[in-house]
Amino acid sequence: MQRYFIEGKVPENRITEITGDDAKHIAKVMRQTVGDRLIAVMDGKAFEATIVAAERDIEVRLDREMESDVEMPKQVTIACGLPKGDKLDLITQKSTELGMFALLPFAAERSIVKWDAAKSDKKISRLQKIAKEAAEQSHRTHIPEIHNVHSFKQLMEAANSFDAVIVAYEKEARSSSPARFADILKTLYDKSSILIVFGPEGGISENEAASLKQAGALFTSLGPRILRTETAPFYALSAMSYEFE
Repeated sequence: MQRYFIEGKVPENRITEITGDDAKHIAKVMRQTVGDRLIAVMDGKAFEATIVAAERDIEVRLDREMESDVEMPKQVTIACGLPKGDKLDLITQKSTELGMFALLPFAAERSIVKWDAAKSDKKISRLQKIAKEAAEQSHRTHIPEIHNVHSFKQLMEAANSFDAVIVAYEKEARSSSPARFADILKTLYDKSSILIVFGPEGGISENEAASLKQAGALFTSLGPRILRTETAPFYALSAMSYEFE
């Protein structure tokens, strides 16, 4: 059954509406009507649902709550320096499938791309749609939040709200005794919210690294090979899934 996310709390009578593009998808693409069934996700819970009215919007009745244990036990936010091209689309989609809790893009010192503030809302909305579709496809019960682009200063301020901050730093891989990501993960079992910082194509600058280190961030190597900026988050999330799930 197709999965749809609905905002808000579960109503007492368990009758709610699916609107907008999702309603059009149900009626025009899936060609579903009264009596047909789908999966509705609301307030972090997945329900088998029945369509009870299909006029302009789709009205559904939330029936049996489905048992689901699909979310990463850690709330992992990916902070990535703005990359070139459409790499942010790929990072959003695949990281959602791998269990990311939220995405926080930031303008790094070595980011080549300059974020157009005038088009910011449109770009963030597009990324949020990609995250929503990926969450539906991977049968999640949470859609990752796509934050507005932060400056590095704003990133540092946001980092204070996390239980742990990890920085993937390519120079760590070249050191004589690199901090292994697997070893760091074993120290995080008592942590709930984790921020992992990745640089853009040119990596994190020495000034940024110094600021993060001074703030208490943990620096790690992601193995002996240097990963592309769009590959590193997938490596990290996959390793976290292996460790914690």
